[in-house]
Formats: sequence, structure tokens, C-alpha cells
Amino acid sequence: MNGAHRRIAGCAALIASLWGQAPLAAAASMTAADPHVARMGRAAISADGVVRFGYPGVSFYLNFEGTRLSVDAQASGGNSYLDVIVDGVARKVRLAPGKQTLSLVDGAADGRHTVEIVNRSETWHGTAALLRFDTDGKWSAAPILPQRKMLMLGDSVTCGEAIDRIAGAKKDPSWWNARSSYGMLMARDLGAQVQLVCYGGRGLIRTWDNKTNELNLPDYYQLAIPDREQPAEWDQRDYRPDVILSAIGNNDFNHGIPDREQYVATYVRFVRTLLKDHPQARVVLTEGGLMTGEKRVALIEYIAETVKRVGDKRVHAIASKPYSGDADDGHPTREQTVDIANDLLPQVRAIMGW
Repeated sequence: MNGAHRRIAGCAALIASLWGQAPLAAAASMTAADPHVARMGRAAISADGVVRFGYPGVSFYLNFEGTRLSVDAQASGGNSYLDVIVDGVARKVRLAPGKQTLSLVDGAADGRHTVEIVNRSETWHGTAALLRFDTDGKWSAAPILPQRKMLMLGDSVTCGEAIDRIAGAKKDPSWWNARSSYGMLMARDLGAQVQLVCYGGRGLIRTWDNKTNELNLPDYYQLAIPDREQPAEWDQRDYRPDVILSAIGNNDFNHGIPDREQYVATYVRFVRTLLKDHPQARVVLTEGGLMTGEKRVALIEYIAETVKRVGDKRVHAIASKPYSGDADDGHPTREQTVDIANDLLPQVRAIMGW
């Protein structure tokens, strides 16, 4: 600091003391891509440090010392929601369309605070971005994320659709809750990072309404943001999962049992892609968690045939029970989602030795 700057700072402190106030701390600012922010989940990073995302469960973790914290954010629509967790206390925040500033912490006790931001919503609700964080204090080192890594592939069940349903109410985007999805529950129990690469209504070969020209699992697996208007490619080298769990099929079977050879051949090609992209990983296939009856029996047979044809000891099939939701929604309830996690956990532990 030169002499002029010292004189200005001294005058500010003198004026503040005359008014009986402490001098204001200089604001600290950083981009969302700054190394002080730990990030989990797929995202697209621009040269100016903006982090754009669409998949549910994309998470940001940071520590700071101060009394306030805000973030500049942007959303493509008005249906995206975030969870903001400050010092362990969570609240739900809706993103308005366009650019906005969100107050994350305000009037807190001066000291160290932990902050976590989690995307609750799916890509089709709208994409979002974090631009810049501001505080009246200073940044602390970014939290260290777990070394274990999981990749969860699936549809709306994997995304956490309707977990926060309200009995008798009209379905709303605020019902989605990635943080309570079975994949994130499993990751916390296993002490692992997790990516949710999922899309509601999509399948392995066709959508819930029998369309084959939309992005299905082999397509959106390749993307950081599965948005037809502004897609972003994903570099598989940026995240090396120890285990990949694929829970797909609910939507493929919605219009009846698909052709066996088409389904199995597609799954074999996709699993081989997973093995090529991630030679360090084990691949685990299971049912989608909703089907019963002959459809479920057929899918189990298709999965078994896929594992047999791939013929690699790194590929496994595990069982999952069907859960049919309740009178308000056909997706698993919060309690049923916990049951799904508990069904899968011991099987994944056995495969991974965790």
C-alpha cells in the first residue's frame, strides 16, 4: 500500500471511530470455478469462471470467514431449485429466470462458516449457472471431497423425482430432491463422491412415450449438460468412478416389452463403452425400481443376457425391488427411496469390498 492509500484508509478508520462504528471490511470476490470452491457433479466451465450445470445433484462446497455471503446466479427458466446448506442448516431456493444475486448468508456471527449448494432439479426444468461469490470476509481452503467415486446412471427415479411431494397438491418442480435420491444417500453412506447422470422419461433405447429420436442413456452419458439447445460435451477423463451403477428400463418398458435382441445388443455396446472409458471401474446393472410382473421378469432376463454377452468380470447384475409410490405420485416416496438405497448398498459393498 502506498502513502496515499494509507492516508485514505486511516481517514476511513478515523471517521468510523468518530461515529462509533468499526471500519467495513473489504469485500472478497471469486468466480464459481475458483479453486476455493470444491465441486461435485458434471458441469461446463467457461473461460470467465462461470460454472453451468443441468444434472441434479451438482454440488458446490466452500468455507469462508465473515458475516455474509452471496452468489451471482443465472437460470434459463423459473423451474430450477437449489438446496443451500449453511453450517448444516438447509433451505430450498428457487432460481428466477435470468441473472440474479442470491443471499446465502447474511448477518451471521463473524467466524468460519461452511456452505454447500446442491442442484435439486433436472435439466429439462432448466439449466443454471453460478457466476461469482462475494463475502465481507475471506475465503478458506476448499473442503476435501471423498476419494471414492460413484457414477449413477438412470431416469427420474435416479434423479429424485417427487420425493418432496405434498399430499393432495398439484405436482410441482419443487418436489424434486436430488439430495435425498437413493444415489446420494448411498454415496454418503459409502463415503464417496457421486455423479447423477439421469434424465426423467428417458430409457436405454426409447422414451416413456416410445420416442427413439430423443437423448437416451447412451447419448446423455456423453454430455455434461444434456440440453438439446445448448449441449455441452463431457470429458470422461475428468471423473474416474470406482463403480458405475446403471438403473435403467422403466421408460423402455412403458409401452410394452421391447425387442430382446435390440435391447440387449444396445446394452452390450453401452456397457463396453463404459468399460473402455473407465477401465478402473466396476459396472453394476440393476432394474429401474418401478416395474412389476412380466415386464420386470423380462428386464431381469435382458440384464442377465447383457452381462453374459459382455463376458467381463468387472460387470455385475444386482437385484432391486419394485416400489410403486403412493396415491399422489407413481415415483418412490421418500421412505421408499431410503429402502432402494438399503436394498442396493449391501450388494455394492460386496462387489467393491467397501
